[in-house]
Amino acid sequence: MLKHIGRQQDRKVAIVFREVPGEEHMALVIYPDVLPVAFHDPIMKVLESDVGQTSENLGDALFRSLLPDGRPILQTLHGEGMIKKVQTKNITVTPTATSHVNLEEMNGILREMKMGEDAIKRMAELDKQAGMTGRVKPRDDFGREVGAPDARQRGAAVAGSDAAKALDDKSIAGDLIAQAQRMEREAKGLIAEAARLAKEAEALAGGSARPKAGRPKKVKTAHAA
Repeated sequence: MLKHIGRQQDRKVAIVFREVPGEEHMALVIYPDVLPVAFHDPIMKVLESDVGQTSENLGDALFRSLLPDGRPILQTLHGEGMIKKVQTKNITVTPTATSHVNLEEMNGILREMKMGEDAIKRMAELDKQAGMTGRVKPRDDFGREVGAPDARQRGAAVAGSDAAKALDDKSIAGDLIAQAQRMEREAKGLIAEAARLAKEAEALAGGSARPKAGRPKKVKTAHAA
């Protein structure tokens, strides 16, 4: 049983892409029987390979495969104008000599299956996130969910959350004040350092060392004999 093989009336086709994006009623095909040997043999080899048979579209496998001369198969087929757009309703998929199905119908079935798989995955995600799972929760005689908090518990929880929020705001404000004070001290220190450096620069620019401030030295005198 081979995937990606079909017929358009009496012509054999290899289905490169089952659907064209935005044009689901159209497919992209090539006609193997009219391909040059340099194209036909490598393409059929890819189609019959495990990679080709496990790919959702033959084009995905051709995109990763090369011709004997090193050219990428899919891009070369496109560049040579060998890929044709055909209505899906005119293609019959023939995986075996005795089985066949219209490509348009097959695409519809596969699309529904894909939507079903997506829906199952989505429900599983909702289930993990404690979303709607369809399970009915037990209730007491007053119609309340068993284990659900009552009004007083909910009120206490809300009050507790408000208190926690207020504490958080105070903590943040305290941190900001401490940060501002630290920045102020650092700024004062930088200003003092800048003033000192400015004085040294002035002294060097004058070209002579200024006398140090302080009391003058005492001059020794000789006493008469």
